Amino acid sequence: MPEHARPAPRICPTCDGFAAVKVTRGGRDRHGHLHTITAHCTDCHGTGHARTARTREGARV
Repeated sequence: MPEHARPAPRICPTCDGFAAVKVTRGGRDRHGHLHTITAHCTDCHGTGHARTARTREGARV
């Protein structure tokens, strides 16, 4: 019997799978920690996966 495996999710071509990154704003607080912000990929919205284009078949006659 053949086994059906789900296809691997497509990696977002814009961020190459690195959807969220920490960016330093420069400077440190009084405890020595860096000031950082989180930036998310605008195309995949932070998931790292591209949406697959689903094609629907028309009604068969």
